[in-house]
Amino acid sequence: MTSEIIRFHDLHPTEADFRREVLTGLRERPRRIAPKFFYDERGSKLFDAITEAPEYYVTRTESEILQQRADEIARTVGTGGLLLEPGGGSCAKVRILLEGLEPCAYVPMDISRNHLRMAAEEVAADFPWLEVHAAHTDFTRRMEVPPTAPEGPRVAFFPGSSIGNFDPEHAVEFIAAVADLVGPGGHFLIGVDLRKEKALLEAAYDDAQGVTAAFNLNLLERINRELGGDFDLQHWRHRAVYNENEGRVEMHLVSARNQRVRIEDEVFDFATGETIHTENSYKYGLDEFEGLARRAGMETVGVWTDQRGLFSVHLLRNTALTQE
Repeated sequence: MTSEIIRFHDLHPTEADFRREVLTGLRERPRRIAPKFFYDERGSKLFDAITEAPEYYVTRTESEILQQRADEIARTVGTGGLLLEPGGGSCAKVRILLEGLEPCAYVPMDISRNHLRMAAEEVAADFPWLEVHAAHTDFTRRMEVPPTAPEGPRVAFFPGSSIGNFDPEHAVEFIAAVADLVGPGGHFLIGVDLRKEKALLEAAYDDAQGVTAAFNLNLLERINRELGGDFDLQHWRHRAVYNENEGRVEMHLVSARNQRVRIEDEVFDFATGETIHTENSYKYGLDEFEGLARRAGMETVGVWTDQRGLFSVHLLRNTALTQE
């Protein structure tokens, strides 16, 4: 398999962006690092392993919904459009949709360069009739369609409840940005995790095999490797807790002792129990999320859930009128 079977566009920000955002986040109180930085090559592979954990219901539940509703989605959206996937990752769930949607081209966008290239090549090999234009980019900052991609009605696909990583106000901004990306009458198919009992949520983000813990701690390994940090991972712990007041699962890295960490020429002191907040994952009621979509200028044209009410898939449409 060679890279010639896809068109690969390197639109990713430089290493300086990673350095700047990490240092800025560690200077703040409380300290934080954005979850998009989980996804170096090892982090992406660890996330793939998380999706197979027994406790992590999200992937298998969403996949079941998509398999059951793929024909209905295709009838609503139509065929021959340009299919865009911000945060394409392993490009796994999109395979469920490709035969029905028959897009003119597929554009996965992801921050993990090598992982994206391999996944895009695999899709192109498995669907030889499909044009694949992979965009290595930070879609949380700017979404661009590669100039080589063909024109056509646009549909964006954002599975996995990644929308939960945005706080509600930023979720509205992101949905509005997608509305601009797909244009008037364009569609947005999005996975949204639903509110549920605390124990089920916390288990999903702290699996018994410790894969999610390794995923979280890998962020410190990445800082050590790419930014010259000296985090001692033996003295850090993974914590996942459901904040019921905020309606979100929070992931933290917890300092197990008083310690000093150096990144290049900057020093950070951590007290025992002090945390670095690495991820939020907001959970929504169906009406709550539809309200966010309306605020972003998109109407709901389809909503599907599983029988247990764990997860939902929403099909949105940009309500702006096409200029004749």
